Amino acid sequence: MEHISNQVTLREITADTVRAVMLLDVAEHQKKFVAPNSWSLGQALFAPEAWYRAIYLGEEPVGFVMLADDSLRDPVPENPTAYVWRLMVDAKHQHKGIGRAAMLQVIEHVKQKGIFEQLLISYVPEEGGPEKLYLSLGFQPTGEIDQGEVVMALALKQKQS
Repeated sequence: MEHISNQVTLREITADTVRAVMLLDVAEHQKKFVAPNSWSLGQALFAPEAWYRAIYLGEEPVGFVMLADDSLRDPVPENPTAYVWRLMVDAKHQHKGIGRAAMLQVIEHVKQKGIFEQLLISYVPEEGGPEKLYLSLGFQPTGEIDQGEVVMALALKQKQS
């Protein structure tokens, strides 16, 4: 697993790579869990809080991740939040540790900003979903359900009193 995590990088999507990222897809039975990348990129175009990257394994695009990062808004809200809006790994590249490696980089990216108390994520609570991955990364259920999805939070720093 350590070997593969060294090969996973998050990269900006360019005019040269956008088509390859849009062609990535999850398995048919997973389509209920995550929107297609083309849909996500369309949403990002009109969402100033969207921070998104292609997930690469070596030089090959194999996934996509997108945050809703309030610190990108203008003006920045008083209590900004960070939320993993999308995470997908192409069906041909799943079960290799790529999603975990990408999430560890996302968590580090959010921590380095130093302004968020937690990182939020949600998932559809059905068989084959990402709950085990998120729990293994330290996310805990908040008790909130958002549009049928279980919301989880990862504590990043202690609240300032």
